Amino acid sequence: MSEDRAISPTEIIRHLKLSRQMPDILRDIANQKIIEKTATEQKVTLSEQELQQAANYFRLENNLFTSKDTWKWLEKHSLSVEEFEELIKSNALSIKLAQHLFSDRVEAYFYEHQLDYTKAVIYEIVLTDFNLAMELFFGIQEQEFSFWELAHEYIQDDELRRCGGYPGIMTRNQLKPEVSAAVFAANPPQILKPIAVDKCTHLIYVEEIIQPKLDRQLSYEIITQLFNNWLASLALSNKLVKKMT
Repeated sequence: MSEDRAISPTEIIRHLKLSRQMPDILRDIANQKIIEKTATEQKVTLSEQELQQAANYFRLENNLFTSKDTWKWLEKHSLSVEEFEELIKSNALSIKLAQHLFSDRVEAYFYEHQLDYTKAVIYEIVLTDFNLAMELFFGIQEQEFSFWELAHEYIQDDELRRCGGYPGIMTRNQLKPEVSAAVFAANPPQILKPIAVDKCTHLIYVEEIIQPKLDRQLSYEIITQLFNNWLASLALSNKLVKKMT
């Protein structure tokens, strides 16, 4: 960077404050301190092999297939080789500590929250006219037209219209409560009776209800969630302690 474009650490800190990123930065720093302290207390360490595997995975995930790719990436992010190694170690330690603390709680947590991991494959048309929605619903029931024909005609969003109103595989907490209750009580494949929520009416085709399986990916998601909840609770406790002192 040329002299006239040099940016000082003070300017960086000021920008972080003015852009309201400072709370997130401070939280991340506090979390890292908690992770390092807990790892030391729990005697959680990383072997050279684990560090190498973590580095290989990071390169693969970020498309760093050659030394040239890696050097460009380091330059882009203003990182030295030593800082890159520190980044790898930090990420790997976080993952290993999470597994150490919570891997034995995964199965119990899964069965306790199994409904939260049930997913639905749905297609949706959102209308502002409830009477029209009812008319279309009965038309589908009587096979006057198909849901897909209506999706093409009534969905305004181009991308949703092209995919027939498919919003993706949905979980309960991604849907409004009234919609969620109806969707997950369906016997697919099924067209649901129009559901009025606020000023909108949802005409929904439920294609499939996907029952959750505790596979490797879901286990990792649960461990990550438990770990993040643990960090958040410690951060909250620290704030309360500071307020009290």
